[in-house]
Amino acid sequence: MLEIYQAIANLVARGGRGVVATVIASRGGAPRSAGAKMLVREDNTIVGTIGGGNVEHLIRQKAVAMMGSTEVEVVNFDLSGEEESPGMICGGQMDVLLEPIVAPETLYLFGAGHVSRYIAPVAKMVEFRVVVIDDRPEYANSDYFPRADDIWVESFEGLGRKLDLDDDAYLVIVTRGHVHDYTVLKDVLGKGARYIGMIGSRRKRDLVYQQLKEDGASQADLAKVHSPIGLDIKAETPEEIAVSIVAELIRVRNEGSPARRKDWAV
Repeated sequence: MLEIYQAIANLVARGGRGVVATVIASRGGAPRSAGAKMLVREDNTIVGTIGGGNVEHLIRQKAVAMMGSTEVEVVNFDLSGEEESPGMICGGQMDVLLEPIVAPETLYLFGAGHVSRYIAPVAKMVEFRVVVIDDRPEYANSDYFPRADDIWVESFEGLGRKLDLDDDAYLVIVTRGHVHDYTVLKDVLGKGARYIGMIGSRRKRDLVYQQLKEDGASQADLAKVHSPIGLDIKAETPEEIAVSIVAELIRVRNEGSPARRKDWAV
């Protein structure tokens, strides 16, 4: 049983998805008693067992179909032979609870400066998975980011090809200068992230956008970027700016559509 719990923890830590199948009731000659568990990962591999055979095969199929759902489901299996299902004549009945593991949204923090150091713990408090990225090991380390789920010490150049970006990805660009901001934004623009935000004034944003347009970026893709970043709470300090940024992340996550951007600068 400990193996399953460890596998679930590892799955969540890397932002994966899965479904936990638990026998909640068994009657007669069912292969496993209540409490037996099996983890089905999104690649259809498993940890543990609830009895093997056709029942387990059907549960794996059902679990894969449920990936990404937030709804739990109870499935009943009649193993008495009365339903005449091949491979299911071993006697008894079994009820199986299917619980999807919904991985937290991943926040990629580009830049390990003073603003990021406050964004990371606040984002963790509201259940984002936090990945910090910077090319300076003296900043991108566990001493500065003790609550980060992952820390990458890498060049900003070419990062877009290494990121698995989807609707669960949130990108906050707070590097140490507009050159690096431009490099990151160019790499991730149009890749399908749910949220992309870039810190800075309107003037800096316009300079970066103009350069990106010259490189072929579309106005439609640029319009999806939240810049200047964060909700307008008149933030001044790094702590306040971090709160305003995470507040915008929460709103985008909760609304299910891009939040209305504000025309203000931090």
